Amino acid sequence: MSEPARDHVIWHVRCHPDTTPDAYRHVLDLASEYTPVVQPLPPTALLAQLRGASLLFAETPRRLAQRFQLRALALYGVRVHVGVAPTWSTAATASAHPGPDGLLHLPDHRAVEGFLHPLPIDALHGIGPAQATTLRRFGLHTVGALAAMPEDVVCRLLGGRQGRLMRERARGIDPRTITAHRMPESTSAHTGFHRDETDAATVRAAVLDLVVTVGERIRRRDQVARKVTLTVGLAGGGSVTRTRALPAASGHTEDLRSAAYRILDGMALQRARIRRLVLTAEDLAAADAGPGTQVSLDPEREARLRVEPVIDRLNARWGHPVVRPAGAYRHAS
Repeated sequence: MSEPARDHVIWHVRCHPDTTPDAYRHVLDLASEYTPVVQPLPPTALLAQLRGASLLFAETPRRLAQRFQLRALALYGVRVHVGVAPTWSTAATASAHPGPDGLLHLPDHRAVEGFLHPLPIDALHGIGPAQATTLRRFGLHTVGALAAMPEDVVCRLLGGRQGRLMRERARGIDPRTITAHRMPESTSAHTGFHRDETDAATVRAAVLDLVVTVGERIRRRDQVARKVTLTVGLAGGGSVTRTRALPAASGHTEDLRSAAYRILDGMALQRARIRRLVLTAEDLAAADAGPGTQVSLDPEREARLRVEPVIDRLNARWGHPVVRPAGAYRHAS
């Protein structure tokens, strides 16, 4: 079989079947931090094309997938199985048989063959029960046996189109491309407190931490936000939600922070017992659809904007969050 290009790295991710829709959306957001080419497969799976990501993050494809697994579990409580392979169907087959650590990486032609060929025929991604029964009836019990069978024989057994398709997949061939989903119109980050929080400085620091998380995410997607919404969950189960429009669409942490702080200050929650915070960047648009970054007369702001992409690259390289504003760490003590 022809070996795919070495820079073709596809993740097929399977979330636990009990994953909620909200948690699934968070996992999609997390995958988009590694690549803009993410295709949802509702209700609980996704595909991601990571061509070039290893160079960007200076990590092997396996290490990137492990980091993704750990973050999905730590941030959202979602266990994911990941198949990493050069093609869609092989990655999907791998994610269904990932081994004890929930991850299987098939880096090349030899690894793909060694994995696929011993599998029972019904383990091949995309093959139906009736097709598997037909193939077993004619003595084809493994994926390797299907791969070795002449194409015209398989086509007679399964039909022309399906026969060629299943034989190609058995040989690790799948020309389908990953189609990026439409960029979301909003994205959220949330945090909770171990106890009801009444300290205003701690709450403000937590809001800043959420602002930085959301800002990094939408910049990585080359998006800007037009609105910011802050939801404050209170003791007793109530909540307060407010939205503020930005003066101009922006993805800069400074602009998002100013809006979030104004919302928080306007809520006048000095004596409230706070349990949870959710920050949402809304009415998202492509960065090139906005008015563009204008030169500011404030040299301090200009300095912060120049260092922002450097910080983004450091966090992308070494993991979130390596570099944060000092104020965001005040609630960690």
